[in-house]
This record gives sequence, structure tokens and C-alpha cells, in this order.
Amino acid sequence: MKFPDLLIAAIQRSEIPVRFEPGAEEAVAKPVGELLQGWLEAHRPAEARSDFDRGRAAAIEELIAELTGARDVPAE
Repeated sequence: MKFPDLLIAAIQRSEIPVRFEPGAEEAVAKPVGELLQGWLEAHRPAEARSDFDRGRAAAIEELIAELTGARDVPAE
């Protein structure tokens, strides 16, 4: 499953009264996704100088791909 779909499903289950308007879930999910992506980018090492930095950069890259829907979220 894609992260954007998971986020929209969570918004639909919430108590936020946005269900009356078509596209409201996507409108709420977009800034949340942008916030999360910015937060992940802030933790990306500017220059990978060690195996730890390279591993962290690779993990952040995978998470951003899931966040943007370019990659499926692992099932387990």
C-alpha cells in the first residue's frame, strides 16, 4: 500500500469534519506529507562521510519514496 493512501485513510477515520467536501482528505494530507518530507530532508546528512551516514541517507531516501507514493510501504 502507498503511504499517501494510508494517510488519507487515517484522515477519513478521524473526527475532523472534512468529509462533506470532495477532495478534503487530499487537501489535509498534502501539507502533512510536505511537513514529513521536510522533516526527513532535515535529517539527511549533507555529506555522507561514513557508513553510518550513507546508511542514514539511504533510509531517508526509502522513506521519502514511500511518503511520496513512489514506492509501496512494506507490509511487515
